[in-house]
Amino acid sequence: MGAIQGFPKWERKVRMFLCLFGLVLSIYALHVEVSRERNPDYRALCDLGESVSCSKVFTSRWGRGFGLVQYFVAKDSPLNQPNSVLGIIFYTLQMGLGLSVSKKAAAFLVFSSWVSVAGSLYLASILAFVLGDFCMVCVSTYIVNFALLYTNLKRKRAVQEIKEKAR
Repeated sequence: MGAIQGFPKWERKVRMFLCLFGLVLSIYALHVEVSRERNPDYRALCDLGESVSCSKVFTSRWGRGFGLVQYFVAKDSPLNQPNSVLGIIFYTLQMGLGLSVSKKAAAFLVFSSWVSVAGSLYLASILAFVLGDFCMVCVSTYIVNFALLYTNLKRKRAVQEIKEKAR
């Protein structure tokens, strides 16, 4: 597909990169969590020390359903999914909806990005103040989420400008 008149030229490439990077991070996080559940001695590449351990974070209660879903459903409920599964869904939706130039798609991209940024801020505070850990994979996803919000805000503005010019 060629560039769409009025859209920032960088937007599609940046979106694709961010979504693919977010997907890789989420799939890796899921791999680490599943590997650690199967083998408690499993050591992930991102486990660099006692206070720099992604597997410790992923297997904590906050690693599933943001630590909140377990208050509404059983801990082992299919609704209490690892955060990484939510990430996989989020980045896939961002990538797919990013192909659309509709105003509704742009609005949903922005809304879902704000939700992801709110989740990132929540999980970052849990990481820093509750777990006292540094998770490179987690922090990387937070950065991707903020960058996607910026990208989606630019997309929404471009869609609005295109619609106004068409009037």
